[in-house]
Amino acid sequence: MAAADKSIQILTSAAVALEGSPFFKKKPDEVEFRQGKVFLKSGGEGMPFADILKKASHRTVVGQGKSESTFGASGKPKVSMHSYGAQFVEVTWQPEIARLRVSRGVTVIDAGRIVNPLAGRNQVEGAFVMGIGMALFEEVTYDQRWGSPINNNLADYIVSTNADHAEHEVVFLDYPDYALNAMGARGIGEIGLAGVAPAICNAVYHATGKRFRRLPIKIEDLLA
Repeated sequence: MAAADKSIQILTSAAVALEGSPFFKKKPDEVEFRQGKVFLKSGGEGMPFADILKKASHRTVVGQGKSESTFGASGKPKVSMHSYGAQFVEVTWQPEIARLRVSRGVTVIDAGRIVNPLAGRNQVEGAFVMGIGMALFEEVTYDQRWGSPINNNLADYIVSTNADHAEHEVVFLDYPDYALNAMGARGIGEIGLAGVAPAICNAVYHATGKRFRRLPIKIEDLLA
């Protein structure tokens, strides 16, 4: 980020020194670089950075930056650098047909600045599907004699599919965390999965009055 900022400073300095450009004799803080172009902050058409380099007879601009590593640093950190998430789930239980479904879900994530919202949302939605599988379907059965898994294939090991996926909303708080890095970004990682199965168990308890502390939740236990 520091190297990129330095490059942009050199580019904008070249733009305000370029005769015939709309930025000529402007102050560097009156222009800005965005979307591959240099603009006046007061408005107007932007000029592509390639055109500025060409007219200024620059082949390129080079910026340099450095940062100290914090990995393995001794002592207690001054601030927390964790990401946070919360999952909310609604379930529907129909005892007359022995049907338990997750009907709705909401996931709220605080992972600093979200650099790639599409990839981040896909990751959280995928984690929600995994959480449904963890809570309602997935279980390994072992042979008591040999200790080997019996359902060691996708025909017998049940995972959640599109038909099991409920309406799901993902909310990113998108609060940049500049105490961690210049981007203000933290990792999403497994935070989208951690609370899904517990939220489903709590919703089942609220709907049925039965508390489950082992997964998956089995229909025969709900009917018992």
